[in-house]
Parts: sequence; structure tokens; C-alpha cells
Amino acid sequence: MAPLPDCTVAFCLLFVFVPRNVAQNNWIGTWAAAPQAAAQGRVDTLHNQTLRLIVHTSAGGKKVRIKISNTFGDQPLRIGAARIARRASEADIDPTSDRALKFHGNASTTIPPHSMAVSDPVNLEAPALSDLAISLFFPETAALTTVHILALQTNYVSAETGDATEQMKFPVAETIISWPFLTGVDVESAPQAAAIVALGSSLTDGDGSSMDANRRWPDVLAERLQKAGREDAELAVLNEGIIGNRLLSDTQSPQQAGGPPPLGAVYKQLGPALGQSGLARFDRDVLAQARVKYVILALGVNDILFPGSFIPRTASVTAQDLINGNRQLIARAHIKGIRVIGTTIPAFEHALFRNPFYDRFYSPEKEKIRREVNAWIRTGGEFDGVIDFDQAIRDPNHSTQLLPAFDSGDHLHVNNAGNVAQSNAIPLSLFHSR
Repeated sequence: MAPLPDCTVAFCLLFVFVPRNVAQNNWIGTWAAAPQAAAQGRVDTLHNQTLRLIVHTSAGGKKVRIKISNTFGDQPLRIGAARIARRASEADIDPTSDRALKFHGNASTTIPPHSMAVSDPVNLEAPALSDLAISLFFPETAALTTVHILALQTNYVSAETGDATEQMKFPVAETIISWPFLTGVDVESAPQAAAIVALGSSLTDGDGSSMDANRRWPDVLAERLQKAGREDAELAVLNEGIIGNRLLSDTQSPQQAGGPPPLGAVYKQLGPALGQSGLARFDRDVLAQARVKYVILALGVNDILFPGSFIPRTASVTAQDLINGNRQLIARAHIKGIRVIGTTIPAFEHALFRNPFYDRFYSPEKEKIRREVNAWIRTGGEFDGVIDFDQAIRDPNHSTQLLPAFDSGDHLHVNNAGNVAQSNAIPLSLFHSR
């Protein structure tokens, strides 16, 4: 395997618009979604339309700002207007909470290619564990090149009838289940507040959990923290999971253009949508978050599973490769004073992808790698804390398989109950060393 890259370039090339007069404020992220490139041949467009995007907060605050990403766009992205409010129901908002968002004092902004913008802060009571509605108007043609694909949240699109950002009852023309362009919401918080970032794959992104239910394990962790008491309630949880994401490799590198059919063809189609590697996106999706103090690492399962199915078997990794990748992220986080919590890789025997008669992910060799990595995570002593997801959701009578009560049906992703079990396996004491 080639040496691990120094993957900080992706964030270093990102040009960020930062609002004025915020350096003295105490900001934490309350919600986040990792930006992804669109799948091959699946780039939709908007024109003279408004998006109303629904997000669920983790921690609360009385001032808010948002982040809009054009990370994977090759053309400037024009935002004609933007507003934020508390959601009333479905696409409708509480009009008393409606606030216009500005960018360096302007109601509109243009975000250059491969860049992002941060709005000016506005006064808004944003309770913990509540829904916010962010409305973005696109007066010009906007290609949805930067998106978070697996929102598991119904979002809303207007017809081509102009700016609908101020509408209390949103004129819904269609619904979508992704988050285009929006990658973060921050709140002003107490000085001692901090953020926890969950960096993972589809197991973190919530694949297998219910739509519009906020039952991903990071959501359940946020609920536990809020219910635990004052100190824990000052901790936000940011979900930076991406379906199909790997720790060591970007998708569709030239030597990994697709494995044997039929999954190789699926991989080619998904392409960059499966995300930059954890190593490559760590600076942008973790280190750049406001006041992050903890990162929960939950990557590696796809590095093990993909070779021989999605990608050629020659792209196989070893347990030592994954250990070295984790060590790199530990070192990079520690430089910034961030504590790193490792998670064991859950069981995946009989894991399927769409076709229930096509079982190619699992092999005894892959299981051996999983066990070796898990043994290092549990006993290596290199993380600042460990969460044993494997033990929490495996079948005690078949340690290579998920417990049936937690299985979403594909023998890889867990259902709502499995996400609760994973969250409950997280000792809240891990976050008391602040």
C-alpha cells in the first residue's frame, strides 16, 4: 500500500468568508453535515427557487449563524437571500422567530468555487433538540454540486416563482431528502461549552434509521447529554458521517475505478459522492469546527469491506494500515488540543448491498482484519477514550453478526434500537475532562 498522504490540502485550499466582529464571541457548532460531491450524472439544478432546509439542534443558544458550502462547485454560487427561523411543522415556520441572514452586512452573497461562506450572527433563541428552518433563495441557475446526500430529513423546494424565504407557509413544489449547500449551524454559547464531532461512515450518518426521526446515534447522544444535567448540556454533537466513507482512500482514485460487477458499476456511479477520505477531510470537517474539544473516530469498516466488491481486491488494506491511519488523526487532533475517542468496528457477516442474493462483502480474511483493529483500539492505549460499539450491538451467540433486534435488514447498518444501544454504550464521563 502507498504511504499515507499528508491530507490537509483540501481544507487549506478552502477560501472562507468570515463575518465581522465575531472573534470575541463564544461559538460552538450545534448542527453540521459533511459536504459531498454529487453522484455521477445526478447533478440537479435550481433556478429562481427557494430551499427550506430543516435541521435539528444539539445544544442551544441565543445567537445563530450558518455555513453555506460551495466546496465541490466549479462555478460561483449566488445566494439571493437567506433566512432562519424555528420550525412550526413540516415546511412552515414560527413567524415570530423569523430572521433575515446577512453576509458582511449584505442580504445576498456570491460564494466562489471551492469555497464556503459564514453568515453574520443574528439574535434568535434556538433551543437544544429543536428544529430550525433555513431558507435559501437562488435567483440564478445553481447546480447542486455540493450536497449532503443522506439527510434522512424531508426538505422542501419551491417552484420557480422567486424569493419565498419570508413565507410562513412555504409554497412546497417538491420535497428532497438531502441537504444541498448547508453544512453548519453555530450558536453563541457559554465560555465553557464545547463541541463533540463524530467522524464516520454511513454507520454514523444514520443509514438504517428512520426518516425525520433524528435517531442516528449522534442524535441520541445529544439527547443523553441534554438530559444528564447542566455541564453535559453545554456539549454539542456534530455528525460528520458520510455514506461509503473510508479512512484511508478517496473514492474513485485511478487505480480504484470499480471492482467486479455488479457492485463495481455501482461504485463508478456513486463516485465522489462517497467522500474524500477521513484523512483528507479531517481538517475541514473536524479541526475547523467551532470550539471542538472531542472527536469520535468511527471509520475503517468500508476500507475493509470495499476491496473485492466495490473496488478491486488489489486495493485491500491491512490492520496495520488502519492503525497507522488512526494514529495520524490522533496526532493531528492532539496538536490542536482535541481529545480523540476511538470506536470499535461492528460485526458485518452477511452484509448486503441492495441485492439480497449478492453477499460479497464478508470474508474470513476481512473478519480477521476487523478483529485485529478492534483489539488495538481496545487495548492499545493510544486513544483518549474508547467506545465499544462492536460489543454493544453484536449477537452474543454469533460474534461476527449483528444482534437481529438491532439489524436494519442489511446485516451492516443498525435500526433505531441499534442506534440507541450504540449511544448508551458511550460513557458520558469521557467528556468530563475539560
